[in-house]
Amino acid sequence: MHRQIKKNKVIALIAHDQKKKDLVEWCQQHQKKLRDHTLIATGTTGKIIEQQIGIKVKCYQSGPLGGDQQIGALISEGKVGMLVFFWDPLSAMPHDPDVKAILRLATLWNIPVACNRSTADFIINSKLLNSDYDLQLNHVKSYLASR
Repeated sequence: MHRQIKKNKVIALIAHDQKKKDLVEWCQQHQKKLRDHTLIATGTTGKIIEQQIGIKVKCYQSGPLGGDQQIGALISEGKVGMLVFFWDPLSAMPHDPDVKAILRLATLWNIPVACNRSTADFIINSKLLNSDYDLQLNHVKSYLASR
């Protein structure tokens, strides 16, 4: 079983409050590359990126209000090709189950995930960023076959 991530990717952007500044700076640094793709984000993060950088971002609900789950649903439907999620490992989060769920879905559906700036830099500078890519989903196929 496989899915294909298209050349023009849907990139999901999420950042916890203490990491929003880092994500905005990262988007500013890579805005030329990001403009070639469709950007989606949780509400507050997306609005900040749009206002401070001037690139178009489709905004969903704020993370604690269900935005993480909305993006997780898009991942499971094969509509997200990359997740940049700057989360804060040092702060307690009231919606921690949502954080784990979206990371679980991104891993399950085998999409590239960056949880910090250096990983995001490696991914955004990959030659695979601007090409189609076949995701291997053998573990999902095995799971479905066992049901």
